[in-house]
Amino acid sequence: MMRSLYSGVAGLRTHQTKMDVIGNNIANVNTTAYKASSIVFSDLMSQTTQRASGPNATTGAGGVNARQIGLGVKSGAININITGQGSTQSTGNPFDVMINGSNFFVVNNGQENFFTRDGSFYVDAAGNLAMTSLGYNVMGWQVDPDTGNIKKDTVTALRIMSTVNMTYPPEATSEAYMSGIIDKNDTDVTSESGKVVNLEFFDSLGYSYTAKFTFRQSSVKEEYSLELDKILDSTGKELELSPEVKQALFADNSGGMATQQVSTKVSLKKGYTWNTATGELSNAEGTVATLSNIFNNDGTIKSGDNVVSDAGVTPAVTEAQRAQQELNALAAAYGYEGSAEDFLNLCVGIENNATPPVKETWSVRQLLAAEVGGNFNTGATGDTLTVQRKFSDLGGGAFTSDARVYYGHTVTFDAKTGYLQSVDGLTTNFTVRLNLNAAGLGGNDANGNPVNEETNPMGNFSNITIDLSEISMFNNKGTSTVGATKGSNDEQTRGMGSGRRLGEMIGVSIDQSGLIYASYDNGMTRLLGQIATAAFANASGLEKKGDNLYSATMNSGEFDGIGEDITSGGGYMSTGQLEMSNVDLSSEFTEMITTQRGFQANSRIITVSDTLLEELTNLKR
Repeated sequence: MMRSLYSGVAGLRTHQTKMDVIGNNIANVNTTAYKASSIVFSDLMSQTTQRASGPNATTGAGGVNARQIGLGVKSGAININITGQGSTQSTGNPFDVMINGSNFFVVNNGQENFFTRDGSFYVDAAGNLAMTSLGYNVMGWQVDPDTGNIKKDTVTALRIMSTVNMTYPPEATSEAYMSGIIDKNDTDVTSESGKVVNLEFFDSLGYSYTAKFTFRQSSVKEEYSLELDKILDSTGKELELSPEVKQALFADNSGGMATQQVSTKVSLKKGYTWNTATGELSNAEGTVATLSNIFNNDGTIKSGDNVVSDAGVTPAVTEAQRAQQELNALAAAYGYEGSAEDFLNLCVGIENNATPPVKETWSVRQLLAAEVGGNFNTGATGDTLTVQRKFSDLGGGAFTSDARVYYGHTVTFDAKTGYLQSVDGLTTNFTVRLNLNAAGLGGNDANGNPVNEETNPMGNFSNITIDLSEISMFNNKGTSTVGATKGSNDEQTRGMGSGRRLGEMIGVSIDQSGLIYASYDNGMTRLLGQIATAAFANASGLEKKGDNLYSATMNSGEFDGIGEDITSGGGYMSTGQLEMSNVDLSSEFTEMITTQRGFQANSRIITVSDTLLEELTNLKR
């Protein structure tokens, strides 16, 4: 009679435990990444009143089963549905991360690692990725500074917003390309000023500059000159480029001056007179240019800083300033106002005194400088003339230029196909180079010498290789579309070498494999680290620690301190989302009903047993 009472008590206790499990599940129905628990029962033990016996062959009696009376129920196991994926909750927060799969985030409180499915993270004041609820650091792998790739070593705290990561360093432009159409009927191309093409580029400090190039058509319509006109800084100020610097900057592939065929009539404006004996050009107001004030004996333009004073001229100017002023006045007198360099680059063919005479090409620069003194090389052969030619040999008035020289490149198109045929006569190499460092624009070294890119990369500029292969010569209704773009045009390396300014961090993103990238306002991205995960042979063996945390046990398997890439097991991460609880309310309410009925039935066992005991005691009045 007493056994049923204790069986009823055991049943009440066990169903009460099940109700505790159900209640905890329902209480956590909205807990982030909560994993539902379930309980299973097992019988407590049985009292054997008669053991089982086997058949007796001698007597022919059959076997008898054991007689056992159960003594109640107990909790067999409490299991966690830890591998059941919870539903998705969209938050829009880029630092909210949900694991799709069976892995766990690794977090650390400064002393030990814990594991969680709660991916609600934020960036703390130190720049570390941390749990929103506890502030525990999210653990992962760092970027190898040598390779730029993730180094899967022992997990450490992910500091994604350090001082170094907040900006992306600038870089000098090293590659560019020109593309588009040059229409031979474009009036810009055929004009003296030419078709202007701008190339924006950066120095190593992130300052921007604009190189202005021009395409000019020669007498041969399939042939064009590509010249560097000027370089402007970000404020629009023009860099001072002497002819010698321009030669170093943008000479042809042979390193010298290129020649272009033209047919230009040049004449002195009315009112000007030329005194060849003194090398002076005058008008009604007086002398406007003296060649000895413009040129040195070696034919270069004066660049001295010594202050000179001309009668009636105020304020006083330097030698270089006076030379430029008088050169501009000289060019203007021949109709080249504002284009002194174009005037100096005009060429004239003059026969020398050889037998028979050979026609040699002399530039106006050479002829004018020859009036000051010295022998000069021809642009055609490079041989010193036996008879020195001077500008006065042209009569000083009108002359016809049949060519022009320039520091730049000759671009030739195929007249039949319209595609690029050669650059400086080369049919296989369609690139040119803007030698910014070689020209000394990269600054000076410790000894005051111009920085050269090949020997000393400390300059502010890098030399820029410009690909011309995408230029064509087609009919485009008289409009040229040729333009310049910084960066490589190769399919494999497109955009590389474009250079950039200093970039400020504008965002952080996490991809499906847990890689963390920073994006910057200069268009660059940087890998900051990767969120590591932990996988266990028996995840159900993890021990709950509260606050959505678990710790490893002997039955779950140990964490090796390195972790796993979540994609190695077929899982992935979703950003802007959190994993919801995997509690199924319909199932929990059903379990609650059956638990309630089981509890009621067990209570009736005790009630009925008590009634029987009461009847037993009433046998004796």
